[in-house]
Amino acid sequence: MRKKKWIVPVLAVALGLLLTGCSLSPALNVKPAKETTPLVEIGGELIVVNGELERSGFSQKDFVLDEETGRIRLMSGAGRTGIDVSSHQGNIDWSAVAGDGIDFAMLRIGLRGYSEGTLRADDTFSDNYNGATANGLEVGVYFFSQATSVQEAEEEADFVLSLLDGRSLELPVAFDWETIDNDEARTDDVSAETVTDCLIAFCDRIRAAGYDTAFYCNGMVGYLRYDMTRLQGYTAWYAEYTDWPSFAYAFDLWQYANTGRVEGIAGNVDLDLWVN
Repeated sequence: MRKKKWIVPVLAVALGLLLTGCSLSPALNVKPAKETTPLVEIGGELIVVNGELERSGFSQKDFVLDEETGRIRLMSGAGRTGIDVSSHQGNIDWSAVAGDGIDFAMLRIGLRGYSEGTLRADDTFSDNYNGATANGLEVGVYFFSQATSVQEAEEEADFVLSLLDGRSLELPVAFDWETIDNDEARTDDVSAETVTDCLIAFCDRIRAAGYDTAFYCNGMVGYLRYDMTRLQGYTAWYAEYTDWPSFAYAFDLWQYANTGRVEGIAGNVDLDLWVN
């Protein structure tokens, strides 16, 4: 599997801000700048794209939406359709899921609380793993991280390995570090350097145990919270709920919806497309 990312050179950003009058305060909507400029617009503000890092190469014409199912596929016919699930989906009929054209599943294996920092297993992981694998789906897992230090990230990795207990996986173990909106979190003031250190520490610990690894990000985290120049050897799982993924840097897995409908699951579910 491939992996990729970026960092904003300080001098280039300073020049860009001087010329545009923009600040670096985060915003939620992400859209690509014109192809003729090495910039990405995030909520009306411009971020310099690192031209030395591998680009995604995708454009809107590469994807097609099935209006009936709400599923997106590559125009080339390549790619695999998947879901990611947790205890929020409740009990899942995995036979029905497999019969509805789903090829793979990323299962939440656990999480760290964003306020108290306690490690917890996902109550449905074992049932989801058994059901998905028994019905022929490829399986990976993800851990919702709120690590504030390398030590905590390594603790999370060891926790994941204990929960896996030697289970085989066709897909990666993903590090899912996210910012918390509309509430105070213990991670609010963690620096981009530390977050990147945590990602690397987690993935290296998991890799040492023989599993593939990945990291999850949206545009806000990918552009503003990770040093992508240090993440060229890691599979990227990118989230953007639009009709095509606008992320400037190369990635392998795209989470394109959080309101998907799949047989065997009551309510909404995240939809994913493995693009490479």
